[in-house]
Amino acid sequence: MKRTVLIRSLYELWASSTTHEQLYRQLAQCHNSRKDFLASEKETSFRIKVDTFGRTLQQPEQQERIDGILTSCPFKGKVNLKTPQNSFHMLEYYGLDSNNAPTNPLSIYFGRWLMDGQRDKIRHYHLQKRKYIGNTSMDAGLSLIMANQAHVKPNDLVYDPFVGTGSLLVAAAGYQAYVTGTDIDFKVLHGIGKSSRYNQIWKAPDESIRSNLKQYGLEHFYVDVLCADASTCMWRSHSWFDAIVTDPPYGIREATRKISGKKNNSSREDLLDIHEPASTTYGLTDILKDLLNFAAQFLKLGGRLVYWLPVYRPDYSIDNIPHHPCLQLVSNSEQVLATNVSRRLITMEKCQEYEESREGELQATVAEDHYRESFRERYFHSAGMQQSPQNISRPPSNSSRKAENVRSQN
Repeated sequence: MKRTVLIRSLYELWASSTTHEQLYRQLAQCHNSRKDFLASEKETSFRIKVDTFGRTLQQPEQQERIDGILTSCPFKGKVNLKTPQNSFHMLEYYGLDSNNAPTNPLSIYFGRWLMDGQRDKIRHYHLQKRKYIGNTSMDAGLSLIMANQAHVKPNDLVYDPFVGTGSLLVAAAGYQAYVTGTDIDFKVLHGIGKSSRYNQIWKAPDESIRSNLKQYGLEHFYVDVLCADASTCMWRSHSWFDAIVTDPPYGIREATRKISGKKNNSSREDLLDIHEPASTTYGLTDILKDLLNFAAQFLKLGGRLVYWLPVYRPDYSIDNIPHHPCLQLVSNSEQVLATNVSRRLITMEKCQEYEESREGELQATVAEDHYRESFRERYFHSAGMQQSPQNISRPPSNSSRKAENVRSQN
């Protein structure tokens, strides 16, 4: 409970039913240990709360339920609504469709509160409060889940090869791990260009990955980030990282790119400092294979790789998940994005040391390539959207308006 962001609270269950009358009877006939507890706690304070899921109850309805509980259970302590020593909760579940909630709850539970999860961290790291964000910045809750899946702990070294604006680094640093990453996009790494925020055209001079960690008092866990191509290994052969957490580009909001093999000999020496090398398409299958090969070589034994796998649901099968002889699959969870599109959170653990002498056989493979057809095309087709932005009408630019005015005057 000290790390979980998916669990709201933990309770000691005293009774459960589908009707209030049955629940009250259960509480009246509860085990002697419950009655002994109530008797021993007569000098302590308590409160009773009614929590609903899928529907909102008015105050008179809540009071009616509390009165039923007090009639069934011999509470002896003092009432304290703000800071009680014991907090008792009735939990009512009305289903997932709050717009068509039934009159009576589907399930009712009653118990003693023990502790809360860490969902406050989601609000603490929320993107709306983040100094630097981009189009593909990972949601705070999902970033924390990925850090938990990776078993990130204090003094670990965590790496993100597609770091973007550093959302995953913030989550890992929040668990006191040292963080680093790379990205092919120089402008994203350095906070240059147009802003993703509403009513802000250009990014502010102080927007950067470092400023994000500084915002949360985590700058001392920031190693640095490098502008590099994930398809080209630049690391000395060694097991450097305790965990690799990343969200590879899908080609939807951000292009899948790698440095082109063609040399650009026309670049002048005085422009090399600002020269951006030519890039080419980097297929999703190749991205994932390279990612697994990298993890197998540079993760410590027992270290974890956590990444998102985008899928077109009608065509998905377990054989679409890449495998590597040095990595074992730990978990595979789905986040549904649309009717036909989702992404799967894949967690793998290094179970075997990588041997350079066996490089030919220790390679990532995919039993069934999910990306033989373009994922981008299938994504836009399933959403009923036009893939090409050229079909979208845009207002004329200032230069176009001036040209029209000149022609009209002539």
